[in-house]
Amino acid sequence: MARIVGLVGKANVGKSTFFAAATLKAVDIAGFPFTTITANKGVAYLRAPCVCKELGVEDDPVNSACIDGVRMVPVDIIDCPGIIRGAHQGKGLGNQFLDEVRRADALIVVADAAGATDENGQPVPAGSHDPVDDVRMLEEEFDLWLLGILRKDWEKIVRTAQSRREDIGVHLETKLTGLGMTRRHIASAVDNLGLNASMALNWSQDELSRFVTELRKSSKPLIVAANKADKDHAEEGIERLKQAGYEVIPTCAEAELVLRRATNAGFIRYTPGDRDFEIVEASKLSGGQRNALEIIREKVFNKWGSTGLQDVINSAFFRLLDNITVYPVEDAEKLTDHQGRVLPDCYVVPRGTTAREFAGHIHTELGESFIFAIDAKTKKRLGEGHKLNENDVIQIVAAKARR
Repeated sequence: MARIVGLVGKANVGKSTFFAAATLKAVDIAGFPFTTITANKGVAYLRAPCVCKELGVEDDPVNSACIDGVRMVPVDIIDCPGIIRGAHQGKGLGNQFLDEVRRADALIVVADAAGATDENGQPVPAGSHDPVDDVRMLEEEFDLWLLGILRKDWEKIVRTAQSRREDIGVHLETKLTGLGMTRRHIASAVDNLGLNASMALNWSQDELSRFVTELRKSSKPLIVAANKADKDHAEEGIERLKQAGYEVIPTCAEAELVLRRATNAGFIRYTPGDRDFEIVEASKLSGGQRNALEIIREKVFNKWGSTGLQDVINSAFFRLLDNITVYPVEDAEKLTDHQGRVLPDCYVVPRGTTAREFAGHIHTELGESFIFAIDAKTKKRLGEGHKLNENDVIQIVAAKARR
């Protein structure tokens, strides 16, 4: 049930800096192509209002992830190797990139909003390269790679489906399951294009290409992190991306990394997603450090309202993937687990998750021996097929309790 978001983009756009800031995981960061040669997996956090306020819990839950009523919920992200044109043919690190990106359920495309790097990630004068080209290049390379995979067995697959009078999705799902593409994604692509799924053998090459593009859109939705938004010409690049029809959020990954490190060092008070920060140990900061923080405040917060990283991560998981937060407890009256901790856990699950599915997400045995669930807010008993809602607090009653 856990979903993964992939960070993708060409080299030298700040993708690894974004990953380092989001996860505070040490990675190689350099201004040349192919610094990231294998995918890095790390834990980032979603920012959501904690349910403790709604339930009138006076003190914050006994959990460090709740900060003044703000819940930071862990999620998985992967930093994929940089992509260049020709990746679908194996150029650059194309094979590694495409092999890793298939694991992602949604994509954050990190683009150089300032237009200061060419399509290969090499430095060029700011504003001389259109960031729209970089997003389109990534889409085209993925589509060509997927098209190549489908063409290998396309005629055999569609003939089998047609002879058995079965929907093509039944057979395509088996071939594409390793790419995270399900029958639902296939059906969505077919319906959106108005194609006849039972007559796929008669699709033209153009229809097949459009089907591949639509399948990629339905199975790997994307949002653009217009990075380096504090640099010259960035506003122009951001406007181009928006006019091209992409969902865009301006980001400043380098600033976010500085703020998170300063917070860890105890110099400032800052929670990812805040609209400002507070210096708490000014005496310990050098003149250069204070100046750097003031520049971030002026060029990032005063201009854009935030560094944008938290907004992008939240949008990817909550909007693109349509996830919700649900809180499991073992005592619906006290809102505690067996150790007496109040609201200790928060899970991110797809909207539409049932009570039994949620039980299985917590622990396999809970799902297998599920009896019923209790809504801690209403104290109502919930059956296995009940679909959970945002910020539900749920007690699972099962034949085999967690140990």
